[in-house]
Amino acid sequence: MTPAQARRLAVEASHALAAGGQGDMVWGHTAVRDPEGRGIWIKAPGWGLEEVRDDRLQLVSYDAELVLGDGAPHKECHIHLEVLRASPDVRCTVHTHAVSAIAFAALDVPLLPLSHEGALFGGDDVPRFRDTGGLVSTPELGRRLARTLGDAPAALLPKHGLVSAGPTVAAAVMHAVLLDRACALQLRAQAAAGGPVVHSDTAEARAKRDQCWPASQLEAGYRYLLRRAATTP
Repeated sequence: MTPAQARRLAVEASHALAAGGQGDMVWGHTAVRDPEGRGIWIKAPGWGLEEVRDDRLQLVSYDAELVLGDGAPHKECHIHLEVLRASPDVRCTVHTHAVSAIAFAALDVPLLPLSHEGALFGGDDVPRFRDTGGLVSTPELGRRLARTLGDAPAALLPKHGLVSAGPTVAAAVMHAVLLDRACALQLRAQAAAGGPVVHSDTAEARAKRDQCWPASQLEAGYRYLLRRAATTP
């Protein structure tokens, strides 16, 4: 991969996240690892995900310094820098303020495999970063978040949002979208009298994760979001 290709992926990932309902005005961001090891490609502050273009990207070093682009780095660039530093196999990271994820995290109940989306975690609860409900604005907080995420596809940040990661841009974006959809479905079930009673056991959830979410299906979902972004006025 070349830096130009990484830049293109950072733009595409932003548009796909917007098409997947992950936007929050100008807040939230995705980052793609620079193939030359210089840091991350991330949108400049002040732009919505759907507004990202090549000339609205920054290259931010692992010391959180601006290498290329305009303005100052995002205060929460440490989310991406530290997750990528901790996980060499991860190419892309996402942080958004997805509404259903925030609402569900406020309930402080386990995420159940009620659906294909919920099976993404194989019957295990989604990790939760509880060290702060504010901005992840320091390297130390970024390192703690990276430890919380571990090798899970995504984590909730109660009172804040979500973070996801993946070995491809498609995986990182889809992990964020699928987590928010799983949270939305459980919120609807929780609103019913008695709450959810039917869901996959651990064995079925793990089987569904392998069956429903191989790399090919994550890529297919991502390509759909890109097509949707391209046709959205």
